[in-house]
Amino acid sequence: MNPRRKTRLIVAGAVLLGLAATAGMVLYALSQNIDLFFTPGEVESGKDGIKPHPGQRLRIGGLVVPGTVKRDDKTLDVRFELTDNSGYRVTVLYSGILPDLFREGQGIVAQGTFTDTGAVRASEVLAKHDEKYMPPEVSEAAINMHKRGVNGS
Repeated sequence: MNPRRKTRLIVAGAVLLGLAATAGMVLYALSQNIDLFFTPGEVESGKDGIKPHPGQRLRIGGLVVPGTVKRDDKTLDVRFELTDNSGYRVTVLYSGILPDLFREGQGIVAQGTFTDTGAVRASEVLAKHDEKYMPPEVSEAAINMHKRGVNGS
């Protein structure tokens, strides 16, 4: 093989190897930061056949079940349950100040980590004032809950 051609082949191979390594590292970093969205029903039955596993970061959206909001008197710890059309409930644990728009029967989105007890330890809770800004599943659940009565039963 011509020495000049051999050098070009080595350089091209090194560039391709560098690009492949860079793409691999970018995909690995992205997979660590992806938070999949689940509804309470999808936590129980799985989303496309995939259930969240303990330690997985996720976002969960649903309606706050009236009467389930429990606040600790000495800390900022709050515990409440979310539900959707499936009727399945997921407990959310949060430590911090809840948004002003947080109310029972209100649609919220919580971002956090799925625990081995089936609860979500939230690091952030988002509440919106209007169903227009909710995920379609949560908006549909809100409409159905209001039709059945706000208590969600």
